[in-house]
Amino acid sequence: MLPGSIQITGEALSGAEIRDICESLKENSVRLLSVRGCQLSDRDFGRVCRGVSESRSLAQLNLNLGVVSSGSRAKQLADALEANRSIQTLFLHGSPLLDAGLVTLNTALSTHPSLVSLDLGDCMLGDEAVQLICGMLPPDGAKSGLRELTLSANPAITTKGWARLAIAVAHSSQLRVLNLDYNPLGDQIAGMLAVAVASSRTLEVLDLEGTGLTNQSAQVFLDMVENYPTCLRVLVLAENAISPELQQQISDLLSEGEDDDDKEAEARGSFVAPREKPTWLPHSSSNSQMVLMTSGLGESFLAETEM
Repeated sequence: MLPGSIQITGEALSGAEIRDICESLKENSVRLLSVRGCQLSDRDFGRVCRGVSESRSLAQLNLNLGVVSSGSRAKQLADALEANRSIQTLFLHGSPLLDAGLVTLNTALSTHPSLVSLDLGDCMLGDEAVQLICGMLPPDGAKSGLRELTLSANPAITTKGWARLAIAVAHSSQLRVLNLDYNPLGDQIAGMLAVAVASSRTLEVLDLEGTGLTNQSAQVFLDMVENYPTCLRVLVLAENAISPELQQQISDLLSEGEDDDDKEAEARGSFVAPREKPTWLPHSSSNSQMVLMTSGLGESFLAETEM
């Protein structure tokens, strides 16, 4: 039987539900486990983590919206990830990790053999955490690293932290999708990111929605896509003080580049499918619901959209 999925949202999990989850993990009958926004005791969280550590089928784990609510839970999750070898995608969006929590998780995340997609949006992270995350974006010739990274809504990160991330992105040998929406970046940091995008040989999607940008930033990105070769296919600039005309110009140029790539792929006998870009909204919305879709990264990675 093919592995299935367990998806529960915003509930207080009963002992019977925890038992079923743990048994399914140990029987390798679960590929996707989502308990986003659920309430469970520390003891039950530990039981789930032990199940995760033993599972060989689990590919996506969603603990969004406060499930990892303490340092002790971060340690339990780290222990589970160190034993697990199958997880490809991990969602921790809206977890109060702080830098200390990421320090606890760092070794497990950076050495995991299969992890390629990580959501640390709204996790109250700062510059210390960013320094650790940069280690998950190794340069060419090093170990494999993340292909998709979400750092939405982490306003404690300073210019120094974003500059460090921009350097790592420029030299990453793997990263394809970077979501930085709802951070107070401003034009200066956007300029750093434009240089990183121009240098990157892999980055295809950059989300800068609601990041305090103006036409100044848009003009820099326009000059980049107009005059220099880039892998970038999608640049999200919504909810910024940027004219619709500039946004459309950038979008048109990126679309032209994507059309050229598709033609080349067809000439080689392969086809590059258009990417479905997830929209990341603040987790405080009380009417959130989950939609699962393929993100276009490799084989059937699942991305969550909160709508």
